[in-house]
Amino acid sequence: MRKRVIACTALLSLLTALAAWAQPGHGLLEGLTYDLRLGYSVGGTMPATMPAEIRAVTSYTPALNLQVGIDAEKRLTDRVGLVVGLRFENKGMRTGARVKNYGMTIVQGTQQLSGRFTGGVVTRASEWMLTVPATASLHLSRDLRLRFGPYVSCLVARSFTGYAHDGYLRVGDPTGAKVDIGRGEGRRGDYDFSHEMRQLQAGLLLGLDWHFAPRLGAYLELTRGLSGIHRSGFTAIEQPLYPVFGTIGVCL
Repeated sequence: MRKRVIACTALLSLLTALAAWAQPGHGLLEGLTYDLRLGYSVGGTMPATMPAEIRAVTSYTPALNLQVGIDAEKRLTDRVGLVVGLRFENKGMRTGARVKNYGMTIVQGTQQLSGRFTGGVVTRASEWMLTVPATASLHLSRDLRLRFGPYVSCLVARSFTGYAHDGYLRVGDPTGAKVDIGRGEGRRGDYDFSHEMRQLQAGLLLGLDWHFAPRLGAYLELTRGLSGIHRSGFTAIEQPLYPVFGTIGVCL
């Protein structure tokens, strides 16, 4: 339900923008300006707050998170406008962490185990998506523009895999039967929750554009998902994980 509300809010913002553009004397294509974008994103999927069960992040490697897109802006006043875009992008990472009594479900060999794990965890996530941002724009000066608003993303490819290693799992709860988790095939605890990921995601975007030369500029963006990357009711990982990414790039 929450995902639908967020998606409907973003869609309503887009329809409002289109309605404003379509007013008499303000044709849909009249006075539009365009930006082509090429950027690189860094970030990850993470809990809203770091739980005590995650004792340390031991490694982090961003994926090849490229972003290619186009934006169109309609000025409403000299300083205020509406910006609608279309992006093709990837948001991914590989992380390692040390955890204690962390709730999760894993597969060791042919056996599925659920309980509290203590040891090391490696996670790989990748989300290839089409994203439609619909933002308000504020021109701070001739060269600087601030953007803020919602976005909706439709995933075209998704993956969330990993493994637990070098530790033990207490089946069910912290006092349950102890199962040793090793390293290597058949001894570690693997997981693949790709099929549990949402295909439709929504969030908020904050961006800053700097046009330092005619038809050439740079941009920064911060995005934060408002819904977890996994479907409602998913409990194999204890906390919901939200996509949080920053992007830097050039605009033409």
